Amino acid sequence: MGGIEPHRKITRHGNACALAPLAILAAFALAPLPLSAHHSGAMFDMAHQISLTGVVARVEWTNPHAFMYLEVKSEKGVAEEWAVEINSPNFLRHNGWTSSTVSSGDKITVTGAPAKTGARFMHGMLVELSGGVQLRS
Repeated sequence: MGGIEPHRKITRHGNACALAPLAILAAFALAPLPLSAHHSGAMFDMAHQISLTGVVARVEWTNPHAFMYLEVKSEKGVAEEWAVEINSPNFLRHNGWTSSTVSSGDKITVTGAPAKTGARFMHGMLVELSGGVQLRS
């Protein structure tokens, strides 16, 4: 057939194999992003801690962080709900907590870092129970 080469069959499999290493590299490069964002304290004003005293509305004993919601009286006497992020249940257990340490209706004081945005949200670092017991959070 003279100088004419037979047609080669081009398969998608060959292209996929060439792109596989790039896809793997991209996955590894992007994997740490959610972890570093999740553990960032950048949203909290760590330099200006506050203390709040209020009544626990509810507790969410969940991973990766537990949450407590407090009804706190404002300076004008109006009840405001504050969301308080605390550490993971595993960390809390190692610091003397159980899932029933704080319950709805308990009066507690939480000290921690407020949100930089001014939202009623804080990262709680120390919780004082009504009996005076202080627990690291």
